[in-house]
Amino acid sequence: MASDPEQPPLSFLAKEGKSSGEIGSAREPLLNVNGIHDSENYSIYAAILPFLFPALGGLLYGYDIGATSSATISIQSSTLSGITWYNLSSVEIGLVTSGSLYGALIGSLLAFNIADFIGRKRELIAAALVYLVGALVTAVAPNFPVLVVGRLVFGLGIGLAMHAAPMYIAETAPTSIRGLLISLKEFFIVLGMVAGYGIGSLLVDTVSGWRYMFGVSSPLALIMGIGMCLLPDSPRWLLLCAIQGKGDSKNLKDRAIHCLCQLRGQAIADSAPQQVDEILAELSYVGEEKVTFGELFRGKCKKALVIGGGLVLFQQITGQPSVLYYAGSILQSAGFSAASDATRVSILLGLFKLIMTGAAVGVVDRLGRRPLLLGGVSGMAISLFLLGSYYIFLDNVAVVAVIGLLLYVGCYQMSFGPIGWLMISEVFPLRLRGRGLSIAVLVNFAANALVTFAFSPLKELLGAGILFYIFCAIAAASLGFIYFIVPETKGLTLEEIEAKCL
Repeated sequence: MASDPEQPPLSFLAKEGKSSGEIGSAREPLLNVNGIHDSENYSIYAAILPFLFPALGGLLYGYDIGATSSATISIQSSTLSGITWYNLSSVEIGLVTSGSLYGALIGSLLAFNIADFIGRKRELIAAALVYLVGALVTAVAPNFPVLVVGRLVFGLGIGLAMHAAPMYIAETAPTSIRGLLISLKEFFIVLGMVAGYGIGSLLVDTVSGWRYMFGVSSPLALIMGIGMCLLPDSPRWLLLCAIQGKGDSKNLKDRAIHCLCQLRGQAIADSAPQQVDEILAELSYVGEEKVTFGELFRGKCKKALVIGGGLVLFQQITGQPSVLYYAGSILQSAGFSAASDATRVSILLGLFKLIMTGAAVGVVDRLGRRPLLLGGVSGMAISLFLLGSYYIFLDNVAVVAVIGLLLYVGCYQMSFGPIGWLMISEVFPLRLRGRGLSIAVLVNFAANALVTFAFSPLKELLGAGILFYIFCAIAAASLGFIYFIVPETKGLTLEEIEAKCL
C-alpha cells in the first residue's frame, strides 16, 4: 500500500477496537488527497515469479481437463491401451473422467483450515506434492481401483491449488496489476486445456498413451513445488499471525518487511517498513480472538460469501459445462468437416478461449470488474437465447448456432471465466479469507459437478432448446445479481476493499 506524504507514521500497535463482524467497522482506508490510491513501487521482474509458480497449479488443472478426454479414448482401446482391463463400463469411465473433480471437492473441504494454519505458500507446496503423487499413481496404475485413487489424489491437488493460488497472488501482487495477474491464472487454466488437448491428440495413437498423458503432469508439479519453496510467504498472512498472537510480533513484522522487499524488488526497499505499518494499521481491528465458524455468516464475511459464492455459482449454472457439449454437432451442421473430430474442435475452441481470456486480462485493471461482468454476461444471455431458438425454431439456420456458440464462449471468457476467480480472491476479509475462499471454491466445484451430472437427464426430459432458454433466464438473473450486489474493486488494496466495499 503506497504511503501518503501528508500522513504521519502509523504505529504497528495501533488498535481501533472494532469487531471484524461489523459492517463498516473499519476506519477509512489511507487514500491520498484526491481519494485515489497512490501507485505502489514495484519491479515487474520481482512480481513475475510470485505469480508464475502459483499459476502452474491452474495450468495443471486445465491440462487435466484437456488430457482426460483423449486418455479415456486411449484406455478403452483393445490394441493401444496396453492393459487387459480396457473393457470399462460407462460408470467406470465416468469415474476416470470425474474422479479429479470429486477429489477437488474433498480438497476444497480440507482447505477450510489449511491456509490460515500453515499459510498460503505451504498450502501451494502441499498442492504441488499431491499433484505429483496423483500424476505418478495414475500413470503407473496396475489396475482400475489404483487408477481411480490416483485421479482422486490428483483432484485433491486441484482443490488445494485453486484455493491457495488466487489467495497468494492477491495478497502478494501490486494493487495496480492485481486484476491482471489473478486473471492470468484463468489464462493459464485455458492454456493448460489447450496443451492437454494437443498432447492428448499426439499420444492417443501410442501404446499406453494414457499413461504418458497423465504422467506429463508430474514434472510440472515438481517445478511448481520447487518454485514455491523459493518464494516468500504472504506478508499479509504473516501480519495476520502477528496481530492474532501466533508468534513473536516483532519477528513476524520483520519477516513481512523482508518478504515484501522480495516481492517488490529494490524499488520498495526504503518504503517497505512504512507500507507494512500501514497494512497493520488497516488490520488493527482484527483482534486476537479465535475465529469461529459462525463468523463466516455474519457481517463483512457474510456479504463476501454472497458476492463470491454467488459469482462462482452463476459461473457454473449459466451452462458453462453444457454448451461445449454441443460444439462438435453445431460446427458439423454448419459444414465444418473437422468438427467430426472432437479433439480438433476442442483445440480450436480452446485457442479461441485463450484469445478471449487474453483480451479480458489486458483490460481488467483498466475497465474494471463490473463492466466486464455486465457486458460479458449480457452477451452470454443473448447467445443462450440464440442457441435455444436454433434448437426449437431455426434448426435449418446453422449460422445462428455457430454465432451463438462463439458468442457464448467469448463472452464467458471475458466475464465469469477470469473475473469469478479474481473477485473471490479479493472480497473476503483477511481474518476469514482462507475459510471463506474455501467455501467459494467448494461451491464452484459442487455446482460444476451438479450441472455436469444433471445435463443429460434434463436434456432428455426438456430438450436442448428449452434447456438453453432456462440457462438464458439464469444468465438474466445473474445480471441483476451483478448490478445490485457485486462491487467494483479496481485500484483498491485488499484492505481498502474490506473497508469500503463490504
